[in-house]
Amino acid sequence: MSPETKPEIRLEIGHVLFIDIVAYSKLLISEQSEQLQKLKEIVWGTEQFRLAQAQGKLLRLPTGDGGALVFRNHPEAPVLCAMEISKELKQHPEIRVRMGIHSGPVNEITDLNAQANIAGAGINIAQRVMDCGDAGHILLSQHVADDLEQYPRWRSHLHDIGTLEAKHGVRVNVTNLYSDEFGNPKLPSKLQAVKKHRAQVRWTQIAAALLLLGVIVAAGYFYLRRPSQLASAVADNSIAVLPFVNMSEDKANEYFSDGISEELLNLLAKVPQLKVAARTSSFSFKGKGVEIPEIARQLHVANVLEGSVRRSGDRLRITAQLIRAAEGYHLWSETYDRKMDDIFKIQDEIAGEVVKELKVKLLGAAPKVRTTDPKAYALYLQARELGRQNNPEAFTKSDALLREVLEIDPRYAQAWEELARNFVNKASMGLLSSQEGFARAREAAEKALAIDPDYAPAHARLGYIAMYGDNDPAGAARHFQRALALDPTDLDVLGNAATFLSNLGRLDEALALDEAVVRRDPVNVTALFKLGIDQRNAGRYDAAIASFRTVLSLSPNRGGTHAELGTALMQKGDVTAALAETEQEKTEVWRMIGLPMAYCALGRKTDADAAFNALIPKYEKDGSFNIAYVYAFCGDADKAFEWLDKAVTYQDPGLGEIVAENLFDKIHSDPRWLPFLRKIGKAPEQLAKIEFKVPPLPQ
Repeated sequence: MSPETKPEIRLEIGHVLFIDIVAYSKLLISEQSEQLQKLKEIVWGTEQFRLAQAQGKLLRLPTGDGGALVFRNHPEAPVLCAMEISKELKQHPEIRVRMGIHSGPVNEITDLNAQANIAGAGINIAQRVMDCGDAGHILLSQHVADDLEQYPRWRSHLHDIGTLEAKHGVRVNVTNLYSDEFGNPKLPSKLQAVKKHRAQVRWTQIAAALLLLGVIVAAGYFYLRRPSQLASAVADNSIAVLPFVNMSEDKANEYFSDGISEELLNLLAKVPQLKVAARTSSFSFKGKGVEIPEIARQLHVANVLEGSVRRSGDRLRITAQLIRAAEGYHLWSETYDRKMDDIFKIQDEIAGEVVKELKVKLLGAAPKVRTTDPKAYALYLQARELGRQNNPEAFTKSDALLREVLEIDPRYAQAWEELARNFVNKASMGLLSSQEGFARAREAAEKALAIDPDYAPAHARLGYIAMYGDNDPAGAARHFQRALALDPTDLDVLGNAATFLSNLGRLDEALALDEAVVRRDPVNVTALFKLGIDQRNAGRYDAAIASFRTVLSLSPNRGGTHAELGTALMQKGDVTAALAETEQEKTEVWRMIGLPMAYCALGRKTDADAAFNALIPKYEKDGSFNIAYVYAFCGDADKAFEWLDKAVTYQDPGLGEIVAENLFDKIHSDPRWLPFLRKIGKAPEQLAKIEFKVPPLPQ
């Protein structure tokens, strides 16, 4: 085969656990079968095996008397797996197993039988390390031992037993891993002549050990350490909480594992000394198989919390693992086998361990999860997930579940606030009238605050209702100010505060807050969309165009984005491109609002008139404010003021944005403009009296 036609060998770093049954060939055939089957059950039952399998991060290489597991999630996975296996084998002394662990290059190949197989130095070294042991031993290569030794929790389990010549003359330095609960403390028979040393921190030996492993292991060594470059660029107290893997037999329980993860994220975010990546950004990696160091690099964090959730009836198993991304090693891990009644205690314990391991000094009491009946909590998590789907059927199901929650626990403030969110969103989608939606949302949010006066999201919800439903900027300011004081880390609160600043005419401050939210949650399409709106209203059209295009790259079907992109292009002067974007808008109302403006800009009066004639009969009441700014943009001031008066009559919530919306710019000089603003309480001198200040954001 010529060099041009040789297949490219693709190497990746695998964290290998090699396992075999000692003296397997001396067993009876029936004993071989029984022991292999039992060993398989034990291995497959370990938490590390199931977690890596669920993440698509596990390769299996069977051998006649055992096999190799290649983990591709993190370097400690084979070590933790071996510990689980060893503990379980204490109950089966007839199965005499030894294990060897190494991290190094591996590649997937096809063997002579056209079957998938695994090869590479990672496999070879792990097997040679294992061959040095006897039954019960968990032996580590020098490379793995050196890495584990950097963490205090491993040091007492590491016992250096020296160097020997293994298969094919390769010399390997071997470390024995054991404690009272796992492993074999005896010196391997092949190393009886080697003086056993207690594990110490051996910084001066690292370079020599790497030379012994040679070029092959060096490739894996440097691969693993490349992410350490990010350690100097990010804060040690920064963390991302990834969605926990749903290990339940019922895959519909995924809402529960996602909900647990989000609750932990929110709990940690309330610790001012921690920098926590936002939910939307952390959850954007779900199911994509991205490595932990790469996730950390993209989210700009030093640590990652991941885990799994298994729910069966009223029993719950939650495994949590805190990983230092630069090195890929666990700072802490724990498995909780409890009843559902303990769900809130588990979350508090996990958050407490994270704070402790990251050496955070709390300035006040540690935040605690809001508790309720466990059944109500599970229903609440399901309802919240359904509500986020933003469609009529999902809203109906979500509302019904929330009513069930409130029947169980009528004092669960979070359920009342979630109900308020649903009402507001249904009103914004036209499923309820603005008046009904805001009225019912206000009632639910006020019930939440009657139960918990310090619940920030409910204050923010009332601020939003005051801003858009009541035309009460002073009331909105009070609620937003209170929400920010209670929880300055809540990105929904910050996003709504930015919108409020924009509606007060304080665009520079609004943009600064928008940008702060996007920095903390860079793939949140709602935050990016709001940023684009404020950039467009500020006349920063290139920046707005870039923001809207980013939204479309992340969420191609997000309603209103093509129309807003078209408006920004139109205001910049690229009218042909603006029309093309507007025509791509899938949400009818936004497409119908954008088209007459594009036609006006192109001078196509007949088409513009036809577009108005289609828009007005259908959206006279729900879109009167929008129709007003379309006429203003097209230069028809009389029609613009006519429709502004209709917007007042119809109580169009869009009037809250009249000061910021620059599509009205052409009628600002009209003598009717300022009197109209005064009539609705939006004149500059009126808004200047509204006291609202955003506190310094946590760094």
